[in-house]
Amino acid sequence: MTRIAVVEGDGIGREVIPVAQKALFLLHPEYEYFPVDVGYGRWEETGCPCGDTDIAALKTADAVLFGAITTPPVKDYQSVVLRIRKALDLYANLRPVKGTGFDIMIVRENTEGLYSGIEERGPDRATTLRVVTRAGTERIARAAIRCAQQRQGRLTIGHKANVLKSDVFFRDICAEEAKKAGVPYNEKFIDALGLDVLQHPQAYDVIVTTNIFGDILSDVASYLVGGLGLVPSANIGDRYALFEPVHGSAPDIAGKDIANPVAALRSAAMLLAHLGDTGGAGRIESAIQHVLASGIKTRDLGGSAGTRAFGNAVLALLETGQSGC
Repeated sequence: MTRIAVVEGDGIGREVIPVAQKALFLLHPEYEYFPVDVGYGRWEETGCPCGDTDIAALKTADAVLFGAITTPPVKDYQSVVLRIRKALDLYANLRPVKGTGFDIMIVRENTEGLYSGIEERGPDRATTLRVVTRAGTERIARAAIRCAQQRQGRLTIGHKANVLKSDVFFRDICAEEAKKAGVPYNEKFIDALGLDVLQHPQAYDVIVTTNIFGDILSDVASYLVGGLGLVPSANIGDRYALFEPVHGSAPDIAGKDIANPVAALRSAAMLLAHLGDTGGAGRIESAIQHVLASGIKTRDLGGSAGTRAFGNAVLALLETGQSGC
């Protein structure tokens, strides 16, 4: 039996993930869905945001549907997201940004770089170590190359090699892997790339870059499709896979029924595609598009529908199979 771990997390994760889980259930009631409670709320109650038993539970799943986690500015608080990514070795973060005339896949290295978690803070200086390894770079480059080979066959390497020696290392290894695979590639400084993606999105297919640059670039690129509330992501390793909206926990709007559930729904669609159900993934996207076209939109898109109202409209289409679904 296919097992899906469901992690609502904190903030708006507790509002958008139930919508996505219901969509999965409508398409696959035979799956086993089980909750895993991690995050800041769990830490406030128990003093532990994510324990060994939680990691063990996630490892029993065929895929994880993940919401969002609040990371407070508290000394010695361990990032739940970073711990899960490392424990499950989810080294490839895939963030699609697709709209009229463009279809971009940002492939972000997910376990190294400035998010390696090696940090110190003193009274007069704080230090974060940026770790870029050959093994880590080779495998993310190969993941990006595989994506490119399945798409338009074009690869862009985003870096800051004009300033950072670690990025010279990253760029050169990615270029070596692309040459070996026979995949055409170009390279751009990450700051110039951020602007050019907005100005000429149709020029890009697959972009591979380091951890923090991929995080920032995908958030910037979300402007092309209407914002963070619309962009999903997949965190893929050789054994495990986790799917989550790109947006964070947004505590300022949590509990107000105004969060956009589209990114969570699209993350559920990516989960289904990963498990081999591309038809189910397409049904979710068709339902989203039909609801948006009907004029039902959340506030971030200029509408007035709440999280529940928009979600219910999508779920109704999935349940009845109408309107191109």
